[in-house]
Amino acid sequence: MSALMIQGTGSNVGKTILVAGLCRALKRRGVSVAPFKPQNMSNNAAVTMDGGEIGRAQALQAMACGIEPLIDMNPVLLKPEASKASQVIVQGKRFATVDARKYANLKPKLMPRVLESFERLKKAFDVVLVEGAGSPAEVNLRSNDIANMGFAQAAKVPVIIVGDIDRGGIIAQLVGTKCILGDKDQDKIVGFLVNKFRGDPSLFDEGYALIEKKTGWKGFGVLPFFEGASKLPAEDSKDLIDAGARGTSDIICLGLPRIANFDDLDPISNDSELNFSLLKDGQSLPGNAKLVIIPGSKSTRSDLDFIIRQGWDIDLLAHYRRGGHILGICGGYQILGKEIEDISGIEGSAGKSKGLGFLDVRTVMTPEKSLAKVKAVHAVTGLPISGYEIHIGRTEGPDCKQPFARIGNKDEGAMSLDGRICGSYIHGMFSGDEFRRSFFRNIGLESAKFSYEQSINDNLDALADHLESHIALSTIFNLVNSK
Repeated sequence: MSALMIQGTGSNVGKTILVAGLCRALKRRGVSVAPFKPQNMSNNAAVTMDGGEIGRAQALQAMACGIEPLIDMNPVLLKPEASKASQVIVQGKRFATVDARKYANLKPKLMPRVLESFERLKKAFDVVLVEGAGSPAEVNLRSNDIANMGFAQAAKVPVIIVGDIDRGGIIAQLVGTKCILGDKDQDKIVGFLVNKFRGDPSLFDEGYALIEKKTGWKGFGVLPFFEGASKLPAEDSKDLIDAGARGTSDIICLGLPRIANFDDLDPISNDSELNFSLLKDGQSLPGNAKLVIIPGSKSTRSDLDFIIRQGWDIDLLAHYRRGGHILGICGGYQILGKEIEDISGIEGSAGKSKGLGFLDVRTVMTPEKSLAKVKAVHAVTGLPISGYEIHIGRTEGPDCKQPFARIGNKDEGAMSLDGRICGSYIHGMFSGDEFRRSFFRNIGLESAKFSYEQSINDNLDALADHLESHIALSTIFNLVNSK
């Protein structure tokens, strides 16, 4: 077994995409490889083949490896809620809901579970590529750290530090990281990478040499900005298509504060024929939109309040009266109903909320979480749908008699009598090319004739080519487990 860890000088420096590219490069060399992230924080989760949930980024990295995602690839997942607390998922299952201080005290108990997952991957694959979280220079978090140097020390894994030159100050990023780390942590670092360079890389030769001199670390190259990154599934909501609602947008998604599992939007935003926008705080719904999507939410009642404060409930009613369509997915489905009841405070403060009332259904939040990959049949077209469920709550009511789909012998979701308002718990439905084209054709929109899954694979191959062309991959791969 060999392992290598990619850490960064901060969040969003490109660690996830870099690990995905390294995974694909190794796969193409005939190496059995798996991704691993000890601790992740994201409300964009994926359901695994072994019945749990992990960060969506690790699912993308697993795809780059040509394997199915497993719970061991992300043993600790933090899912922020409406309050200052986060739900803690451990090895795929809900473990606790705690605030930041309580989580800091919980981490020593989680390290054995993290190492247990890592050891299982070590035994199953030739190489494990590990992604850090945030920055190792956050020394206030070093005690009991399980995400960066704490893990690297415990698992005896060498580290490459990545800096983002696009945001500026990369010399200070890397040299400052070296200065603030303790001696033992410095000893785990085998080199650095400069990421997201735009223009002529030779213009940075002097700065590159200065970093090597000041840190004593080996430089593995300057990686130009990879334009295809925007075509790969995003993990953070800030990476969503964020152009705001344009007057010509046909498809609008409500930009909820606690939007979750927004990978539903990726096939739409990547479709060259579909005009899609995310509606931002303070914007009104365009009058000519044909479809409004209310996405999944980690805190459904809180996001429902946000919709009402924005006046989007009034906009949605006007949209429907103009003949528009509305699709609610997961939490969005619950929001479309008449009432959401959370007496136990599972998603935040306890209580009941009056829903938007577009569908005659009611939701009761329950502690049990539904986690499953599903194959369904769309009720209107009879076309197959592949996706996954990841939600709490039970939704029932008269409009469920007009189901959105059927899973085996069970009705799923609900529709209005005229079929223009739909709700479903199925995430990922638009990844299926035939269903996506048919769904949008039925509301008067033409979807491009392309394979979404193939487009992701093509971009992963292009990413691997990009790495092969610009950085010393063979040297990097020869260094695994060198420290």
